[in-house]
Amino acid sequence: MSSSKDDKTGQTSADTTTHFGFQTVRESDKASMVRGVFNSVADRYDLMNDAMSAGVHRLWKDSLINSINPRPGMHLLDVAGGTGDIAFRFLEASEGGQVTVCDINAEMLRVGRKRAEDKGYAGRAEFVCGDAQKLPFGDRTKDAYTIAFGIRNVTRIEEALAEAYRVLKPGAKFFCLEFSPQVVPVLQSTYDSYSFNVIPKMGKVLTGDADSYQYLVESIRRFPVPDRFADMIRAAGFSRVSYRTMSAGVVAIHTGTRI
Repeated sequence: MSSSKDDKTGQTSADTTTHFGFQTVRESDKASMVRGVFNSVADRYDLMNDAMSAGVHRLWKDSLINSINPRPGMHLLDVAGGTGDIAFRFLEASEGGQVTVCDINAEMLRVGRKRAEDKGYAGRAEFVCGDAQKLPFGDRTKDAYTIAFGIRNVTRIEEALAEAYRVLKPGAKFFCLEFSPQVVPVLQSTYDSYSFNVIPKMGKVLTGDADSYQYLVESIRRFPVPDRFADMIRAAGFSRVSYRTMSAGVVAIHTGTRI
């Protein structure tokens, strides 16, 4: 079996480990494991989002689009947005805007392309299979970058942030909508109980897959708290880094500007 050297650690990719939910796995295995999660749930992914958030995810995504404040003719790169939820909201708000959806999962992209055709957006929406850690786009080419509920599934978050910085034009902004492991203290116990006891069972009923949703709720607990993630965004080179939480801290919108 061949393996590559990690310049930062000196370990080979076969030796380096990371987390997959609460499991410890080889870095080289994580991407395929995440791909398996979304292959399993792609056709019912949006239905499950509605069910487990009681529809509130729609408000979070609308708030993300409001933060972008889309301009006419703007070109958005939406990463890990395969089914098009962010893309279509953006196109509705941006006169003549274009969106490139980049996702590592072909099944999610299949769903997104079909939805784009049904909504009449096929001419304004491009769907590209690609890795957030190695984006297939040129330097300084995009007007804005979004990633919603996707960055916690990336094997090396620092590399994804560096790639976001690379592809953005000077003055362009990075936007990340993501769950937080840290909610207001009075709700923490209820939030954890719902996450671990209800969501996997709901996933079993609606998608036939409890394990994938067990991973998803575990992955939230492994994601950095908002202050720590903001530090990571700064370390990638972004300026004017900030975040705001919603729904008692359940989610946060993070922003940064490439100067």
